[in-house]
Amino acid sequence: MRFLVLGAAAGGGLPQWNCGCRNCRDARLGRIASATQSSLAVTLDGQNWAVLNTSPDIRVQLQNCPSMHPQSLRHSPLRAVLLTNGDIDHIAGILSLREQSPFTLFATAGLLDVLEANPVFNALPAAVGRHPVRLSDGFELLPGLQATVFAVPGKVPLFMEDRQVQTDLMGDQTVGVRLSDGAKTAYYIPGCSGVSAELLEILADADHIFFDGTLWHDQEMIQSGTGTKTGQRMGHISISGPEGSIAGLRSVDAAKTFIHINNTNPVWQPGSVQHAEVLAAGWTIAADGMEIAL
Repeated sequence: MRFLVLGAAAGGGLPQWNCGCRNCRDARLGRIASATQSSLAVTLDGQNWAVLNTSPDIRVQLQNCPSMHPQSLRHSPLRAVLLTNGDIDHIAGILSLREQSPFTLFATAGLLDVLEANPVFNALPAAVGRHPVRLSDGFELLPGLQATVFAVPGKVPLFMEDRQVQTDLMGDQTVGVRLSDGAKTAYYIPGCSGVSAELLEILADADHIFFDGTLWHDQEMIQSGTGTKTGQRMGHISISGPEGSIAGLRSVDAAKTFIHINNTNPVWQPGSVQHAEVLAAGWTIAADGMEIAL
């Protein structure tokens, strides 16, 4: 398996269009690398690709990946798209893939219902087949690449929130993905509000894990003045602390990469204590264009 990080950032990217936090200022000035919104591509042969989540930046992301450029007048090596939840930063890019090229859209039935309920997604051509997948049932994402989706704690998308929001829902609204070529196994979990014993059991066979790195600590956006919600309220586990993902996943013997990183997260700063702590714990930090082969 060969993975390409199309987008390493959380919703809004880095820099966000209306944010003047330190990270966004530094990204605009070229002091740190910019990042587009979270998306991961995978291939077995370099000719056929699947994309996990389609961010609003998908057109630029595909342009920046020569392996996914058309090889004739109307062509694309994109064979499949798999969605892990209904967040805008994960589904909006589907609308940029409406130019008649065929691919299969995989998602849980609940998520496909969300798309069906919004007529704007009717812009997708008939050439895009919608394929519902069930939790824990394996399916072939690409020839030779087996995939399984499983529930992880999370919440409904922002545009579906009610007054009372449960952020540890277990169902088909937020899923992780297991990918295997028969030799190696990788997991993609860009949104998750907690690490449970059940999740640790699922990840026991992992060779590589791409995991939710949204915030360094739960109060990050409040303390930075960029928002009013905690990480938990947004459905995301923090990286740091005794309840964070570094501690929670310490027992999993696999390579680990943080992805879906918010613009406020101090790990973006190469010289920060937080960045050093992540590396010392054996993790890597995703960046646009990063390639990982298993």
